[in-house]
Amino acid sequence: MSTDTTTQSTTDQLPEALTEIAEDFTSVSQQDRLQLLLEFSDGLPDLPERYAGHEEQLERVDECQSPLFLVVEVDPAEGGGAAGDRTVHLFFHAPAEAPTTRGFAGILHEGLDGLTVDEVLAVPDDAPFRFGLTDAVSPLRMRGMVAMLARIKRQVRLKSAV
Repeated sequence: MSTDTTTQSTTDQLPEALTEIAEDFTSVSQQDRLQLLLEFSDGLPDLPERYAGHEEQLERVDECQSPLFLVVEVDPAEGGGAAGDRTVHLFFHAPAEAPTTRGFAGILHEGLDGLTVDEVLAVPDDAPFRFGLTDAVSPLRMRGMVAMLARIKRQVRLKSAV
């Protein structure tokens, strides 16, 4: 039995946006999953000006087959709010000729950007396997998406002091 089938029933542990994305992927054929991944690639926002041309401010995810850089921002706490309630923002940079890597980044951006620190940190580490892509892309590519999520969570911890 593949990981996809085993974990589909546990999508309730994902944040709402990631759950919806996982349901979209697992409800279509494998061929359509690749098309959907390309749509996420096309939808990945450009870096904001403050990061454009400044890749040294971004962290490279070496596990990705194509160059991928990311940076996490955590909004400052306002009015003595708890660190876990602060909002997380994600920014990615990957070349247009790397649609799979960009697609993974697009999924994580759409599913995690704007969540709180606590919500991002609660995302299960196996979340990338819940999109039904393990039979459609190589294990090496899946490793890249797992690494992206791990880097995001590490940066969230560092920047929120949680």
